[in-house]
Order: sequence, then structure tokens, then C-alpha cells
Amino acid sequence: MDYLKSVVPSQLVSERGSNLVVINPGSANVRIGLAQQETPFTIPNCIAQYTNGANKAPKKNVQDQMLNSQVTTAQHMEREKAYDIIASLLKIPFLDEEIGNNCFPRKMGRVDGYNPQTNKKDTAFTWTNVYEKNNTSSGLDNMLKDEPLEPQEGNGTKELRLADFKYKEFICGEEALKISPNEPYCLRRPIRRGHFNVSQHYSMQQVFEDIQAIMEWILIEKLHIPLSERNMYSAILVVPDTFDNREIKEMLSIILRDLRFSSAVVHQEGLAAVFGNGLSTACVVNMGAQVTSVICIEDGVALPTTAMTLPFGGEDISRCLLWTQRHHQTWPPIRTDTLTKPIDLLMLNRLRESYCQIKEGELDAVVAVHSYEDGMPAGSHKTRLTALNVPPMGLFYPTLLVPDVYPPPPRSWFSDFEDMLEDTWRSDMSDGLFPGVNSGGLQMWESYPVFTSKPRKEEKIGLADAITNSILSTGRVDLQRKLFCSIQLIGGVALTSGLITTVEERVLHAIPSNEAIDTVEILGILDFGRDAWIHREDWIQNGIHIRSGRKYKDSYFLQAQAMCYINL
Repeated sequence: MDYLKSVVPSQLVSERGSNLVVINPGSANVRIGLAQQETPFTIPNCIAQYTNGANKAPKKNVQDQMLNSQVTTAQHMEREKAYDIIASLLKIPFLDEEIGNNCFPRKMGRVDGYNPQTNKKDTAFTWTNVYEKNNTSSGLDNMLKDEPLEPQEGNGTKELRLADFKYKEFICGEEALKISPNEPYCLRRPIRRGHFNVSQHYSMQQVFEDIQAIMEWILIEKLHIPLSERNMYSAILVVPDTFDNREIKEMLSIILRDLRFSSAVVHQEGLAAVFGNGLSTACVVNMGAQVTSVICIEDGVALPTTAMTLPFGGEDISRCLLWTQRHHQTWPPIRTDTLTKPIDLLMLNRLRESYCQIKEGELDAVVAVHSYEDGMPAGSHKTRLTALNVPPMGLFYPTLLVPDVYPPPPRSWFSDFEDMLEDTWRSDMSDGLFPGVNSGGLQMWESYPVFTSKPRKEEKIGLADAITNSILSTGRVDLQRKLFCSIQLIGGVALTSGLITTVEERVLHAIPSNEAIDTVEILGILDFGRDAWIHREDWIQNGIHIRSGRKYKDSYFLQAQAMCYINL
């Protein structure tokens, strides 16, 4: 006990980091690794399940493809209007303007990609091998041990080889995204747009099972931690700021009950970001693949009323890149479908990361675009892409991005009768066992704002306005000044070249003139509380810390400090 109070966090991580697994689930990727690793594994958060009878129509390659909606005429007109506004700012031709009629002085910029891995960005993906050795096969296994499974010429040869192989039951990670549409698999993403992907096509129980299967596969295949040794490891669960209280609770149950970690500590993503940079107060902007979240942290405590969620991210910029090139007729005449062919979205994400940036003037690049036809080797098409600086500006003009429309999870999903802020919980705490508890609940929570059990509202505004509104909602000038000078961008989209300067400029201009703010600045060790440890049996049975009377299953308490749980 005295050691934990006096130890330096970096020393604790170096001594115990080999047994600490950090897990950060996201909509598109799971970041996971041992605490002592400098760089975690980034694994696509998806699973492809083998489907019997997949050849029967209609065949679904992606579980969510029936939920997608077409872009409406009004959305299309708004998108074109946003493009022209961005074009005037960047001093490039309007969407349907001929080059010769451009009234702005033209600046030309040639971009061949600023990604240092230049030899990787033009490499085509290959289809995933969906077969594995059949355990009932003969000694031919030894002969084929190191040989790839390829169709062979000659009568009966191919049939003989395939008889010794079978379809894999499931495939996780990037390999799941590269499965040919011809194969009998259906891709599922258990987290979508910052929330569990519950829908009429994707049951709640199936979401839980897929999350567990993905995590189990990563722990065994990437971290080499078998289930039998899991009790010697602890987990640090870094939850997204978009998660609802029930989603946090279910994730914790999967970590402790199903994956069998000996203990777990829960951190909010925004808190982990500021702590990791040695800060205590900042406005954290998490720019992920499918959602962008903003939340303010003051003295190590997240302020729930400042939380904002923007329903767009890196994948939307990639789809906008495709729309822009098709409109300018610079995209090759190939069938690129980002909704039903995940491998096409992989290719577009790579192009966006390598070539898109924010700067004035016309921006083009000669790139290799690949086509992935069903079951055929990838085809390469060299072309010149243009207006590469327009898609990332959609962060500030979201009507340009037109996110795919998915229905929100059922309202019943967000009802949690164990929530400490619900009257159903307060009425059970009137037996006098805990100090300060009466029929009205804990006195410390009397002035706490009560929020309804529903998903956080998604804002239909741009990034600069969201940051400004979030900071100004604190209502204190001294805190606002500090936050405007401590904006922290995290997430993959934050690596976009030119984004930092643009955010600083646009946030400064978005501040109302009556606010006394004249400076905006972007700033480029998890702590443990011993009092929060709880036995695994207590969590599974009722989720109550025996001595404190607080329910750790509530997300608003999660936002206030880190929590630890232990299995014995």
C-alpha cells in the first residue's frame, strides 16, 4: 500500500508493464499492446464469419449493407455548395468551373505522398486465403506445409488439394477486410460510429460475442497470451468518450468475465490523452475513423456537459475523396464500392493518408489506383488525382462528407436500471447502511445534473465550431483561456498535414467577438487509485464497491477518475 502511494508511475509501468495489457476499442480499430511496448498493435475491429449456404441469394458480404441509404438530392446539392465554399478558400476552381475561367491566382503543388513508407503506399492488397488445414487430412499436410494454396492445372489436382483444406470458421483483423466477395463470409463490425452496432440485423448478444472473439484472437495471435495464463495479467481498458454507461459496463464484463483478466482499470480516452502528455487541463479532440469527439478536462476531471460528438471521421474523408475524383473524372473506370467491398475502403484510406493535406492552391498527385474484382488479382491503374486538399476540409464543412446513415441502437439498449442517477437505484439505498444516504439518494449527487439514458447527441456542425462551443460551455473565462491554449488533437486523422494550423486559425475566428479570447494553441502515465480495487465476484453479482456504496457501472463516475477491478 505504501509502495503504491510513493512509486513513480513510470517506475510502476517498467516493473509491472510486462503484465499490463492496454486495450483501446474503437469503431474501426482496436489498439492493444503490453504497457511496456512503445507502439501498440492497431488491428481493424471486425470479424468475418463463415456462413453455411452463403451461395443462396441474397448473399450479404457485410452485415450492415442493408442499413446503408442513398445520398438524397438535397444532400448532393449541399455537398456541391460546400465544395464551392472550400474552393474559394483554397483558391482553386469551383466544382463545375473550367480551368480557364478560374478568377483566383493559381498555385500549383505536386504531391507524391509525404508518407515516409513510399514503397508501401502503391502496393496492391492481396485476397485473403480463407482455407486452413483439415485435421482429418492425410500425410499430404506435411508435403503442403509451406506451400500457398493456389489452383493447380490438371485433372483432379485442384480437387485433391482442396479436399485437405476447409474454410476457416472466422477471420479477424485486416485479413477479414480482404476476403473476396465470392467467398462464403459475412463481415461484421461490432462497434459503429462510436457505439455498439446493435440493429435489427445485428443482435446485442452477437455484438458481445464478436467483441470477445476479436479480443481473444488478438490476445492469442498477437500478444501470445493464452487463456490459461490470463490470470497473471491485468488490463487497462481505455474507453472511447462516445461510449454510454451500459457500453462501458458490458466492455468491462467481457474483460473480466470472458477474457479472464485478473484485474482491470478503466480510463476514459480523453483523460488518458491528457495524462499521457503530462497535462491536467485540456480540450481533447479525438479524430477517429468514424466519429470525432470533443471533451474538456479540468484538473484531471472530464466535464460531461462539454462533450460533443461529430458523426464523421477519416473513413468519410476517404469516401469524399472518391466522390471528388469521380466528379472530376480522374478516377479510373473501375467498380469501386466502399460499402460492400471493404478492400476498396482500405485502398482509399491508404490514398488519403498518403496524399491528402490542407494547403492553398491546386493539389494533385500521380498515383496507382487498384481495382479488386471478385476473386481476380488486383489491377493497377496509374492516374493523376486532383483537388486532394478538398476532402480534409470537410471536417470544417461536414455537409461535404455526407456520412452513411445508420439507425441508432434501440432506445431500450441505453436504459440502465443500475445507474446511480436513476430513481430506481436511489430508492434502494434508504436502509441507512451508508453515511449520507437517504430516500433522496447520496447527498454528494443532489446537485449533479441528471441526464437521460440515451445516446449523446450528434452535432451537425464543423470541427472548429464544435471545439469553440465545447470550451465556451464551461462558462468560466479563466478556464476558457486555459482550454483555448491547450487544445489537444489525437487520433489518426489528426496526422493530416496542415490540419493543426487550420484548426488554430478557424477556432480563433469562430470565437464570438464579445469573448475576451485572443489566443488559440494546439498542443501536440496512467495513475491508479488503490481504493477502487474490487473483487471479480462482486462485479459480476452486483457491481458495487463494498465499502464506498458507489456504483462503478455508471459512466458519469467513470468520467471523474480511473477505476480498478481485481479478480482473485
